[in-house]
Amino acid sequence: MTLDALFALVAFAFVTSVTPGPNNMMLLASGVNFGFRRTVPHMLGIGLGHALMVFLVGLGLAGLFDSFPVLHSVLKVVSVGYMLWLAWKIATSAAPEGGEAKGKPFTFVQAAGFQWVNPKAWAMALGAVTVYAPDRTVLTMLVVALVFCAVNLPSVSVWTLAGQGLRRWLTDPSRLRLFNGTMAGLLVLSLWPVITH
Repeated sequence: MTLDALFALVAFAFVTSVTPGPNNMMLLASGVNFGFRRTVPHMLGIGLGHALMVFLVGLGLAGLFDSFPVLHSVLKVVSVGYMLWLAWKIATSAAPEGGEAKGKPFTFVQAAGFQWVNPKAWAMALGAVTVYAPDRTVLTMLVVALVFCAVNLPSVSVWTLAGQGLRRWLTDPSRLRLFNGTMAGLLVLSLWPVITH
């Protein structure tokens, strides 16, 4: 991979990681409800889980989707169903007692596993493999995965910090319920391109 291609890949990884999507909406809500420290496993799960996904997509899963187009439809149905369930969980996680939100933040394993049903994560992985690793060699895929891993954590941390910054303002239960409802709505709205495509 040339230096120009590497810089372009870093820019692609940054833009796709930092812009709104299911992961970032969930991290914003987690930052509000649980704070930065308790959300760290969630952030690490996203970064490492997505890097592994990119690597595996490049090594063969992209070809599997090319060979069996019906897998796209299956993935879409599973993804939309799971994301709607998550939106419901976010919307109903309000009404804290004693200043602490009910529920628990995502674990590392849950966040890593979530990448496999996250439509934006699939689009990022398939786009990166297609554009920046057309040869799909192990070394090239390793570079692409490592770039995503290095860029992702600082990018998604911004959303968790923003959520933590909102915590004080959202100590009022009615405002927190409104915020969580809004985050759930935005998560559902992020599915619109998947449903209509």
